[in-house]
Amino acid sequence: MKTKTTPEFSDELLDQIIAEDMLGGDWSPVQKKLDGIKAALMERMLRGEMTHHLGYKEGEEAVVESANRRNGTSTKTLQTDNGEVTINIPRDRFGDFDPIIVQKHQRRLPDFDDKVIALYARGLSTKDIQGYLYEIYKTEVSPELISIVTQEVLAELAIWQNRPLESHYPIVYLDGIRVKIRDTGHILTKTVYVAIGIDMEGNKDVLGLWVAKTEGSKFWLAIMTELKNRGVDDIFIACCDGLTGLPDAIQSVFPQTTVQLCVVHMIRNSLKYVAWKDYRAITRDLKTIYTAPCQDAAKEALAAFQNTWHAKYPTITPMWERHWEHIAPFLAYPPDIRRVIYTTNTIEAVNRQIRKVIKTKGSFPSDDAAIKLIYLALKNARLSTIMPQREWKQALAQFAILFQDRLPA
Repeated sequence: MKTKTTPEFSDELLDQIIAEDMLGGDWSPVQKKLDGIKAALMERMLRGEMTHHLGYKEGEEAVVESANRRNGTSTKTLQTDNGEVTINIPRDRFGDFDPIIVQKHQRRLPDFDDKVIALYARGLSTKDIQGYLYEIYKTEVSPELISIVTQEVLAELAIWQNRPLESHYPIVYLDGIRVKIRDTGHILTKTVYVAIGIDMEGNKDVLGLWVAKTEGSKFWLAIMTELKNRGVDDIFIACCDGLTGLPDAIQSVFPQTTVQLCVVHMIRNSLKYVAWKDYRAITRDLKTIYTAPCQDAAKEALAAFQNTWHAKYPTITPMWERHWEHIAPFLAYPPDIRRVIYTTNTIEAVNRQIRKVIKTKGSFPSDDAAIKLIYLALKNARLSTIMPQREWKQALAQFAILFQDRLPA
């Protein structure tokens, strides 16, 4: 049975392109023809733009003698994702023809930029991208050009970082990734903080990225004020990792927000110096604390943990006692909300995508370079495809009762 072909690409047209070039499975002759077709199409569209610009078709006479006229062509070589293509750009006598399909000073087609940015988003360096493009497409591109292409992402990043946000977030997580960044001639370890909001629908959204140059109350006040200015009216619970100055900064901008110390981080910090053979037992005993039915029961579980482990690991219990003020609010919530707060899925899904691309980087030349790559990594990860919290419907029902006077209208 004959395969049906779309009208735009009839068998006769395809035969003209392919002929016998595909014999032996060699695609390169066909690719050259396709590049030629691409160039011919661009030239045809450029001639159409010139006709629209002048107001009369090629070969026709101008309406008046003094009217603008065609004045030959000039050649331009463009970078594409398949290599270079050379086209003829029509010129006019007055020199005011400003084409759209291939703009003045443009040396790359958008598909080339997309290819470079996609490779950069996967953690490849400019030299790696240069080698990849030459190996696959036999295209020689300087590292400087690749840097220019990726630098254009900063404009997109600025728009994203300043976009309007939802008015209400039941939960906002604040977490950080430590990266090495060159600053004033020295390589410093800085923290790039990520704010992850869960909206009323249970969907996750990265609200912003910030480099902590001098972490403290002023830094966090600026971040909270930025979220407020971008449209956030209320945050029910802010989940963080005991960051200096953060609780005061949050409550100065969002006075009704409950600041909750991240249970995931508490567990990690507790296990930091635990011998591997004791991991399972300590993890089990810690769970009795944060799954206790009430604060009093949690205090009893902490006392039991101290009796069992304090002699061997004397730093764990004092750490929980020291941060108890910001752990206790979590214990007042029902199990459905607790599971949403202390689950590792939300934080780890984001951190995993970031670490995947920065692990090959020794250091970044600037704060912008670090933020740019992390932004592209998150964009490439398509975090919107991560399923909402399984317990969210039950948790939302609990939020509706506990925060009924603060829910959006």
